Amino acid sequence: MNLNQSNKKKIINDPVFGFINIQSELVFDLIEHPVFQRLRRIKQLGLSYLVFPGANHSRFEHALGASHLMRQAISVLRLKGHEITDKEAEAVTVAILLHDIGHAPYSHVLEHTLVETTHEEISLLLMEKLNQHFNGRLSLAIEIFKNKYKKHFLHQLVASQTDMDRLDYLSRDSFFTGVAEGVIGIDRIIKMLNVWNDELAIDIKGIYSIEKFLISRRLMYWQVYLHKTVVAAEFMLINILKRAKELVSHGVELFATPTLRVFLDNNFTSENFRNNLNVNGRNVLEWFTMLDDNDILTALKEWQFHSDPVLSYLSKNITHRRLFKIKLDEKPVSSLWTKKMLKQIKNKYNLTEKEANYLFMQGEITNNAYNRNTENINVILKNGTVKEIREASDINLSVLTKTVRKYFACYPKELDFN
Repeated sequence: MNLNQSNKKKIINDPVFGFINIQSELVFDLIEHPVFQRLRRIKQLGLSYLVFPGANHSRFEHALGASHLMRQAISVLRLKGHEITDKEAEAVTVAILLHDIGHAPYSHVLEHTLVETTHEEISLLLMEKLNQHFNGRLSLAIEIFKNKYKKHFLHQLVASQTDMDRLDYLSRDSFFTGVAEGVIGIDRIIKMLNVWNDELAIDIKGIYSIEKFLISRRLMYWQVYLHKTVVAAEFMLINILKRAKELVSHGVELFATPTLRVFLDNNFTSENFRNNLNVNGRNVLEWFTMLDDNDILTALKEWQFHSDPVLSYLSKNITHRRLFKIKLDEKPVSSLWTKKMLKQIKNKYNLTEKEANYLFMQGEITNNAYNRNTENINVILKNGTVKEIREASDINLSVLTKTVRKYFACYPKELDFN
């Protein structure tokens, strides 16, 4: 049965923003599409729920929230005299709605683990696939997404220092984690949006809200996205999947859903996705749209009983939340300390040297709230002139532009020593 347009003007009750109206028939049909519905099964914050019990929200509601904010931004810019046609308004809304459609399970964790490509590239491929299904009605949205459209500020509403993506995820993630430092003045920031020389800008009256936004972003990264226990859990999961792929490559029998099996058996690259490589009757992109958090969780539940000591130990620890100890420092751990730790792991768990490396992870994490090497945040002064926010602000924002780098080492808690 075909729904008429009036039946597609739904209202969604969002816990963060209240009632959200669906903009158009096209937006409704995209939300209803199985590729978009998959986002319900992809957690927005990956394994962060192991640290913040409320962080179970999905990329589905994030995408809806971002599209809601996009509608508000369009209304504000139109009131300030900037021409945005109905066609452009729908297209930029579609672009933000679909911006995360290519995310793998558990956010960024599985990029370059299960697939050798980025979610941005997969998102674009899926948008192009949907464009075929919708007879070219997404063409303008794709132009805006790729920054190929003549109005650059429309792309900036989707991807920039002050895009609708960031405005939503900071507020939403703060709400569900309970981390109050992420609360920002979204309404005021959107009301202060403007356009100068085809660039997105902020009216001077909104400068304090932008300062707060940048500070909140920095704090949310340290307190949530780069929380040390979350980092430990993520790298444990990465090593679980690396071990699983290694075992499968050596012919070891391993439980997996048919979808996960395809990604354990193969090392798919960007070229495979672009060329529609066919595997077991489906192309790689189709297999990807069937992969979600449930495939990984189901595998972990079974792998905790596997005969392989590394796979079972790591899977059991994630399943029962026995997360590794993580050591953060301004310098990498010494090679001597690393050798000592690996020897301890090898002896305690009766592992080979190669196996012991799966139980010891090290690397680095970085935080940069305002990247001045990409696009600047421009502020329109009362006299009509424009200054970059560091010049317009009366506080020192250098701490927000500085890239802070921390090194970590991660290992079983039973071996905790200095």
